[in-house]
Amino acid sequence: MRFVSGRLSRTRALMAAACGTAAVLAPCLAGGSFAAAAPSSPDVAGGAGAVITVTTAEVGAPGNRAVGVVPFTDAVYRSCADAPSGARGCLMVGGVAKPYQIGEYEVTVDQWVAFLNTADPTGSDPHGLYDDTESSSAWPKYGQINFSAGARPGRHYSVAFPEWADKPYGFATFLRAARFVNSLYNGRVISKSTSQSGDFRYVSYRVQLSPRTETGMYDMADPKAVRAHNTGFVVPSQDEWIKAAYYDPRGGGTYDYWKYPTNPGVFGDGDATAPHSTVLNPLTGHVTNGSTQPLASYHADGQPAPSWCPGEVSRADCATVNPLGLDPIAYAALYQGSLSTVGQARSTSPWGTFDQGGNAVEWTDTITPPPLGSSSVRVWRRLHGGISNASAYQMWPSAVGLQPQDNVFFSHTYPWLGMRIGVVGDLTPCSP
Repeated sequence: MRFVSGRLSRTRALMAAACGTAAVLAPCLAGGSFAAAAPSSPDVAGGAGAVITVTTAEVGAPGNRAVGVVPFTDAVYRSCADAPSGARGCLMVGGVAKPYQIGEYEVTVDQWVAFLNTADPTGSDPHGLYDDTESSSAWPKYGQINFSAGARPGRHYSVAFPEWADKPYGFATFLRAARFVNSLYNGRVISKSTSQSGDFRYVSYRVQLSPRTETGMYDMADPKAVRAHNTGFVVPSQDEWIKAAYYDPRGGGTYDYWKYPTNPGVFGDGDATAPHSTVLNPLTGHVTNGSTQPLASYHADGQPAPSWCPGEVSRADCATVNPLGLDPIAYAALYQGSLSTVGQARSTSPWGTFDQGGNAVEWTDTITPPPLGSSSVRVWRRLHGGISNASAYQMWPSAVGLQPQDNVFFSHTYPWLGMRIGVVGDLTPCSP
């Protein structure tokens, strides 16, 4: 399957931007030290919103050059003026004027469940944050999250099986991603710490999530919602996402851009310099060939797609049961690749992020016209990154896919739709 082609403040006002308005009025915690590591399990502070840790990679080199791309072609250009005559839809991408941060990893199932129980403590789901197709009973192979109507408030949602906790959340729409960001924005930044690994710098935020999802960084009443503040958590823009994945400040690649988020590659050689494909433990989804570098979770030509199914599920159910009513042969052909444990492919982008190539395709907040020749009243946004069920070309910088931000059918039937958090401005902990 494919997505459509065409990715402390010193005043009370600044405190509101960094910590959320509610946080200014309530006591805030401070201090603590958290290393840049895989996302931790959420906990609950004082019976309020769940507390999660979000780790970001710092992206510098402000004002870097953009590069020209023609959608889904194997090339980059100094400018669109250098693109071949007759090439349609050339875009200049990847230039970002200011420093920013982007998630070291994709948002995990564990983090998303913490958000669901904070944003929807009654289980009534007024904003469409969950669908039955996400459950392990409806979709044994891909169901990540179970819902229990009879659970006590704030406990209706749970990780379907432990193996899913550290996998990317895979049923995102842009609207879901924006609401997650609003929960972070309106929450309390309890602590912030920095660390370094080689050339890469990371920032870890411990945040108590807020149940307020309709305003914050994005006004959900506005179908074309854009960032409302200069400081805080965001869904990365297309340029921010591409720069973090491909732009090499040390001058590697072509015009300083890599072909893959895992290695420079060679533009024009098809998939000859593509990363290796992950091999997964069939019962856990952990990567078993991490020493084979560069590496990404995608469907390499002539090889089986990386795949697994929770050990708690029977092999027969894993191979046949699906919420779409597909017969086993059609189901096996369409649904091959699985999401792998975040970070275990080990290959990093030029800025130290993991899994921007393969695994789950990721939303950006960049609004774009609908596909050429069509008209639509719906709002379309860019996605990037390829998936574990797609070929290498989906990982190129020119893979500027797009989808309606509210494509409910797509999110019901496409279990590889993910998100990654960004941070803009100087986001700092609240003062008590």
